[in-house]
Amino acid sequence: MKMRLDKSVCPWWNGPGLFEALDVVEIRPRDPKGPFRMPIIDKFKDMGTVVMGKVESGAMREGDSLLVMPDKAQVKVLAIYYDEDKATRAGPGENLQVKLSGFPEEDILSGFVLCSVAKPIATVTEFTAQLQIFELLDNAILTAGCRAVLHIHSVVEECKIVELLQQIDPKTKKPMKKKVLFVKNGAVIVCRIQVYFLPFHSLGNSNVYSPTFGII
Repeated sequence: MKMRLDKSVCPWWNGPGLFEALDVVEIRPRDPKGPFRMPIIDKFKDMGTVVMGKVESGAMREGDSLLVMPDKAQVKVLAIYYDEDKATRAGPGENLQVKLSGFPEEDILSGFVLCSVAKPIATVTEFTAQLQIFELLDNAILTAGCRAVLHIHSVVEECKIVELLQQIDPKTKKPMKKKVLFVKNGAVIVCRIQVYFLPFHSLGNSNVYSPTFGII
């Protein structure tokens, strides 16, 4: 796997070895000057509220004011830790523990996002996404109305395919002209996805938790 084998040993494989394939993987750039984004994967109490997560965009410093979305709760960064080591700032790609003030630990859920006050994330219940259909287990086709489970960062939520908008030609990567009513395994589609509301706690005048999908 790690290197190309001679055709006499492996005549059925013409592709690269594992290390060659890894070397050409395009790494997604992370912007240290972009708006701050850190999806929260866990939390605990330790003389205050401590949240854990990985910085996806932007930078954070001790003393910064941030928002916990979707609750729009303003918090202050009291301390930043890499494992057991304390730091004064953190940038993209860093796995952190962050001690906060201004928001109780019991009100934070896995999947909430710590973000910039000036440019907070939007909260949505429906969005457009491009999907690659690898394998349909229970049904031979995928149509509008199909239900699924959506995994984004640390969030796992039920969702529904509301509408199939376009099918993408896998060779040309361009939208196909014909109206798409259903697709099978191997298809690439653009569709509208709706996330279900989960009763949780008050968000302003609303009594629902609005997940923050597809925005980071």
